[in-house]
Amino acid sequence: MEDRHIVAIDLGSYKVALAVARINGDDIQLIYYREAKSAGIRNSYVYNSMQAARPLKELVEDAEKELNIRITQAVVGMPTYRVRQETKQAQMELNPEECITEADVESLKTSALESYPLDNPKTEELFGAVAQSFSTGEDFQLVENDIIGMPSEVLEGNFKIFIGKKSALHAIDVAFNHLKIGIVKKYFTPEVLAKAVLTPSEMENGVALIDFGGGVTSVSIYYGSIMRHYASIPFGGISITSDIRSECMISDSLAENIKLAYGACMPDKLQNLSEKVIQISSSDGNSPTKQLPVKYLSETITYRVREIMDAILYEIEKSGFADSLRNGIVLTGGVANLANCANFIKEISGYSVRTGYPRALFSATGCEGVKETDAAVTIGLVLAAKSDRIPECIQGENMVAIGKEVIFDGDGYTEKTPDGDDAAGTGVNDGPMQPDKTREVPETGPKDPEIWPQGEIPESDPETKKKPKKTKEPKEHKEPRKIKWIDKIKDLFEDLNNENV
Repeated sequence: MEDRHIVAIDLGSYKVALAVARINGDDIQLIYYREAKSAGIRNSYVYNSMQAARPLKELVEDAEKELNIRITQAVVGMPTYRVRQETKQAQMELNPEECITEADVESLKTSALESYPLDNPKTEELFGAVAQSFSTGEDFQLVENDIIGMPSEVLEGNFKIFIGKKSALHAIDVAFNHLKIGIVKKYFTPEVLAKAVLTPSEMENGVALIDFGGGVTSVSIYYGSIMRHYASIPFGGISITSDIRSECMISDSLAENIKLAYGACMPDKLQNLSEKVIQISSSDGNSPTKQLPVKYLSETITYRVREIMDAILYEIEKSGFADSLRNGIVLTGGVANLANCANFIKEISGYSVRTGYPRALFSATGCEGVKETDAAVTIGLVLAAKSDRIPECIQGENMVAIGKEVIFDGDGYTEKTPDGDDAAGTGVNDGPMQPDKTREVPETGPKDPEIWPQGEIPESDPETKKKPKKTKEPKEHKEPRKIKWIDKIKDLFEDLNNENV
């Protein structure tokens, strides 16, 4: 079976991510994944297309250079905020001598979308439709798998219609036009996220999928394998960082690093860590050193997380499915890795809570971060594009200057010389912290990892992933779940060096 390649791009409020996947039948192999700090995006909306295009351009150029390809098109996720849901019924007449087919169901879905009367067609656009139930003239409340194959004169469907801002999609188009990359399809993000994170039994038995992202926190409720409710609020990890910045009067970058290094919910559960104190000294040495107790930092974070979760729990109650969530809550997104976050949500909600990592539906070699919670949307885009048989998204790059052509042979990239000989090609490059009781955080000085013992400082932000450092060959270990603390020491000190308190 012929290979094809899918390029998926996730436009997040805090970070943007690009993945290239090789598809061969049902096999999905991720050959490239990178993240970068986003720009021009607020609450999942692209508000400045030119700014949003800059980090995307760097990601695209890096991917093209490393893989020796040219990216021509991609699949993209839609914004998750300011999306409202409405109900819609659609009906079509059928030949009673024939059975209902999958094509009939898809035709009914299309009819529901095309015939839905928007309040303001100039400013609104349909993001998607999810079938809730089907019926014939005699049978009601049937799911899609049951209705297919039944003979009937009429087919009726009840749908959830999701509506968003047309300007949001136009801003994405403008950014990609600037990059000269076509958009094959825009996906309603909550649907693709569920494909990557939830199991079939969870969606059948009832589950609330909470995407705790940088600028938006959303909840999608599944029951009977159908998305029954969706809602979002414009608060997330960026709000937590902003609280830390305001309390400490420091920069956003330093506040983000401190959050990742020492941030946790439930200060009473921190044990000895709650006694630690972070000291922040000024770069010029003239300002007094600031002291930030870890317990106080945790209290600040906990208040904000509670505020966000109270709003999400209200949406779960409003959905009417609060008592049907047998599988409780699945928590994903970048903030899901915050220490004690899942336990805190379990305590205030009463539901069982698990952290939602991308399911093992693909293979990946050398793609660092692709199995973390903040990569779930990107993986969901790849899975959805594979199911929809999205066509080839890349082209091989002809190296005319040296008379070689780069060819993807299914296992890697090889250079083919004019006389037909192949040269070896280039393949593709994969618990709470326990610091000392009081630790000074200088804003200047040598970037010496020995200042902090190895393992104390977690990864700070996706920016450092753009410049991977040289490391020894990693030993075999179980699938990583924890952040590699030492990798971010230098990044933290760079922020401290630039900080002027």
